[in-house]
Amino acid sequence: MIPRYQRILFWSLAAAILLMAAFLYHGHRQAQRRLTAGVDDTPIAAPVTTSTQEVTLYLANDADASITPSRVSLALPDDPTARARVLLERLLNTYAQPGSAHPLPSGPTVDDVFLVPNTPSTDIHSTDKTEMAIVNLSSSFCDKHPSGIQLESLTIRSIIETLRAAFPRVTQVHFLADGQPRETLAGHADLTHIYSTTDTPKQQLTADHG
Repeated sequence: MIPRYQRILFWSLAAAILLMAAFLYHGHRQAQRRLTAGVDDTPIAAPVTTSTQEVTLYLANDADASITPSRVSLALPDDPTARARVLLERLLNTYAQPGSAHPLPSGPTVDDVFLVPNTPSTDIHSTDKTEMAIVNLSSSFCDKHPSGIQLESLTIRSIIETLRAAFPRVTQVHFLADGQPRETLAGHADLTHIYSTTDTPKQQLTADHG
C-alpha cells in the first residue's frame, strides 16, 4: 500500500505540472498572436509644430467696462486655424483664473475656429484678400456664461479684438455654438450678427432677447 505522504506528494507534483503546462500554453498563444497580428495601416497624425510667440490678448474688465491689451508668451501651432483656436482658448481660460477682472466659469470654451475668405471684391483690380473668422463656441460655455448686456458684450469684444490683433486679414467675425446658429451668448449679446473687426459699437453687440 502506498503511504499517504507519497500520494500527497504525487498529486501535488501532478497539479504543479498541469499548472506549468497551462502557463506555457498561455504564453505560447500570446507569442503566436503577436507574431501573426496584421500591421496597422492607420495613418499616424503628424505632430503639430508649435513655436512660442508673443501675442496680445485683449482682456475685459467688468469694473470699468474696458478692454485692455496684455502681452503674453504662448506656444502656438503654425496652422492659422489651429493657432486661432488655441489663442482664444487661452483668452477665455484666463477669465476662469482666480482674481480675474472678468470672471467666467471654467470648462470647454472654443471647439473650432475657421478662417474663410470673404466675398471677393467686385473690383477685378483689387488685391485685398480679407477673411472671416467663424468662431465655434462650446454650447456649455454659452450656457454657463453670466447673463447681462455688459458682461456678454465684453466677452464678445474681447474675442474680436484679440482676433484682430493676431490676424490682420480678419475683418469679420461670426459666432456659432456647437456648429449651430445661436441667437445670443447668454440672453443679450447677439450671436446672429456678423461683426466687423474694425468697428464694434455696443449697439451691434446686443439683441432684444430680454
